[in-house]
Amino acid sequence: MSDLIGRLPLTALRVFEAAARLGSFKEAALELGVSTTTVSNLIRKLEHDWGCLLFIRRTRQVVLTDTGLSLSGVVWQAFDAIGREIDMHVAASRQSVAIAVGPIFGARWLAPRLARFHRAFPHITLTLQHRSRITSPIDMPTPIAVDWGRGEWPGLDSEFLFQVRYAPVLSPALAAGVVTPRDLARLPVLHQHDRSEWNAWLELAGAPGMGFAGETIIMDSNIVIQAAIAGQGAALGIFPFVADEIAAGRLVKPFALELLPTRSYHVVTRPGARRRPEIAAVCDWLLAEAASYQSAQEARAA
Repeated sequence: MSDLIGRLPLTALRVFEAAARLGSFKEAALELGVSTTTVSNLIRKLEHDWGCLLFIRRTRQVVLTDTGLSLSGVVWQAFDAIGREIDMHVAASRQSVAIAVGPIFGARWLAPRLARFHRAFPHITLTLQHRSRITSPIDMPTPIAVDWGRGEWPGLDSEFLFQVRYAPVLSPALAAGVVTPRDLARLPVLHQHDRSEWNAWLELAGAPGMGFAGETIIMDSNIVIQAAIAGQGAALGIFPFVADEIAAGRLVKPFALELLPTRSYHVVTRPGARRRPEIAAVCDWLLAEAASYQSAQEARAA
């Protein structure tokens, strides 16, 4: 048994789990607060001690080998089990709940509601973490996450939270003279990630394939909104996230036509996580806030 324990160094295993989950030695180093060289050296030592290759090193990425993929699932399950046990017996009295969210949801939907949450649940401490897209339980860094998808997360539980809508938004200066969708052709446009949402909205508006005066691709939704406010181009605004900018006059929504995407926001949890009262309370609060917002929107429209 002592020889087996010696071959299972916890620090190196934690590094391996992070690198496998993130698919990057650099991202693992940032998450763990160590250098990329430290991550690389610890994983090489694991490979040497175990006599197997865990990652294939490429120029700008690392890819798990079949052995690495198999071991990563076992290691993740082990750390998850340890975390749940600690949560149950050691941290239960602290009532601390970690939730992973994307930047635009966290900044423009959740953050303005935090004071309301703390008034309702003063005994629960929320820890907000940034997350990338969740594709499997290995990608789930916390008991709760809010993710964008079609409601299917294999190995995880999910509940519909709310639907978003897309419509063009512009600064007041750029919006002058914009009467029809084809008027947008004379303006620069801002894309988030790619042109797919703009293509879908233009087709809905009867202007499929229309070009623009200039195009900029921005990966962060919050930066897209700030660039639109600064008059750098027309953006496809995501509602409800830009509703405050419209109400304050910082942005203008020139057309009532809205695109409803096939994906929506969901509350995603690890199986059985909601058996913990504090996690159930956070999930129920998120769902209640979304339902309250939807009811207010319907009442305003009526």
